[in-house]
Amino acid sequence: MPNKPTSIHSHAKPIPLGHSTRPGHDNTILGASKQKTRYISVLPIVCVTVSWYLQLYSKLHNSARPLSLLSTMDSKIDVERVEDPSIEKNHAHLQSMARNATEREHNMTLLQAIKLYPKAVGWSLLLSTTVVMEGYDLLLVTSFFAFGPWVRKYGELQPDGSYQLPAPWQAGLYNGAAVGEIIGLFISGIVADRIGYRKTMLVALTMITALIFIPFFAPNVYALQAGSILMGLPWGVFQTIPTAYAAEVCPVALRAYLTTYVNLCWVMGQLLASGVLRALLTREDQWAYRIPYALQWMWPVPILVAICFAPESPWWLVRKGREEEAKQVVRRLTLRGADEDDEVHETLAMMVHTNEMEKELSAGTSYLDCCRGIDLRRTEITCLTWSVQNLCGSAFMNNSTYFFIQAGLDETNSFNLSMGQYAIGAFGTIGSWLLLSYFGRRTLYIAGLSSLFILLLIIGCTGLAPGSNAGAHWASGSMLLVFALIYNLTIGPVCYSIVSEISSLRLRAKTIVLARNVYNVFGIVNGVITPYMLNPIAWNWKAKTGFFWAGMCLLCLVWAVFRLPEPMGRTYAELDALFKQKISARKFATTEVDIFCDDPIEAPSKATNEE
Repeated sequence: MPNKPTSIHSHAKPIPLGHSTRPGHDNTILGASKQKTRYISVLPIVCVTVSWYLQLYSKLHNSARPLSLLSTMDSKIDVERVEDPSIEKNHAHLQSMARNATEREHNMTLLQAIKLYPKAVGWSLLLSTTVVMEGYDLLLVTSFFAFGPWVRKYGELQPDGSYQLPAPWQAGLYNGAAVGEIIGLFISGIVADRIGYRKTMLVALTMITALIFIPFFAPNVYALQAGSILMGLPWGVFQTIPTAYAAEVCPVALRAYLTTYVNLCWVMGQLLASGVLRALLTREDQWAYRIPYALQWMWPVPILVAICFAPESPWWLVRKGREEEAKQVVRRLTLRGADEDDEVHETLAMMVHTNEMEKELSAGTSYLDCCRGIDLRRTEITCLTWSVQNLCGSAFMNNSTYFFIQAGLDETNSFNLSMGQYAIGAFGTIGSWLLLSYFGRRTLYIAGLSSLFILLLIIGCTGLAPGSNAGAHWASGSMLLVFALIYNLTIGPVCYSIVSEISSLRLRAKTIVLARNVYNVFGIVNGVITPYMLNPIAWNWKAKTGFFWAGMCLLCLVWAVFRLPEPMGRTYAELDALFKQKISARKFATTEVDIFCDDPIEAPSKATNEE
């Protein structure tokens, strides 16, 4: 996914952090900045504490779930039930159906999956549309920093007669949204587990519809700051639920495409926002920035109405013991008129079998359970996989407008090239679908990091040229466009496939929440240090920033080589068995798994030893 851009500077002369040109206001602004920074730094701690209290409340008040008919057919039959041969027979029948469903998923081609699950594809694409909305909204936050009419409204007059929003407020608006997302993510993990994905999305869409009024009517930057934090709450929901939903309503053959489609939605939203701002550059009145805010209302209402008719995730229903409803949802997600009712029962049996396997491995479903036992390794992989997006130099990429301006281009051409960058990103994501079919997730991730490392070194070398060398500026700008292509071919989209597959089913929503919040923490750090790196009156690294990000990218590459496994073509039960047996990341792709033997958890070790 393309990261949320950090501050995009206008061609106005940058000003130091905390500095104001208005007489007598220097200390006031600096003090307010420090006070605001203290508040923002405390908020993540508060949200973690609240989430733990909610988890404790849930455990104390959650009544015991009734044992369903299918869930009694666990591979570990207790002593009392073993004496009943009919239950053993039913268990064997359940296991046989689950085996058939697993083999069918392994043998299913992409076209067969699309023909059999067109409704699942449609509903997944619908929920992912909320990410287009979020990509649009978040790009506005930083793009307005270089947008003349908006800066004249909310910025401050500079000695040279231009206007600019002080750097502390730039960081505050960007990081305020990130803090709101962290809180929203923690809450969404708890709420989605209790009421389901569909209802959680409906609540978030209702909230965002009301909260858009705040930036639209904001009289000053203080109101914008409040709106940025509050809108971050539903944005946090949109960052996780579409990915988890896509991974659970589609078969293995479609999983990589529907989860990586989320990255394309980010790029489409950013491209749309850039196009809207480019079209309004000639306007000088207040509607130049109010129209982009108002266009945010075109998303939530129609999506909300459509999601009212969307089915719940069948995997979530199985986890709640509502197998009959899950069976109806599976039938609803398949093509109408398909005469494979037996296949519906087999698919449901596979879900129940996988759920019971995971219950043996980890009975809990709290945030703390994500850091216990084998789930600790899965949480580490998902968290760092998503963090790589912020650690591989993407913050550098997302300040491309600044580089274009420094190369001597005017504001209009700079926005034109920014639109070109996002268009390249869209084509890159589509191209990644072709690569995923042949190379898998791990290979693309490692290849992408290797390529980005080389590009960042080249960009850093262009910074060694004299400042008057216009060719060096154009070279660094060109490398940024290539960076955008490689990033969206590999790291951007593949990340979504990995985080949705590596996490266990019972802890999926909460694991994705933790991963995205670690990503947001690094995003906040990027939002603070990137302006210093690029600002001529701060660190003034400019293109030499590429050396810093090349070093970070190299560290990410080393981690990926030794810790990132290949989940391509694996069912969730097979991934459970591989993690339980602690198979190394480099052997994931070659280890054979039989999850239907007498002891499926030990099956991988036998296959590995044979190698």
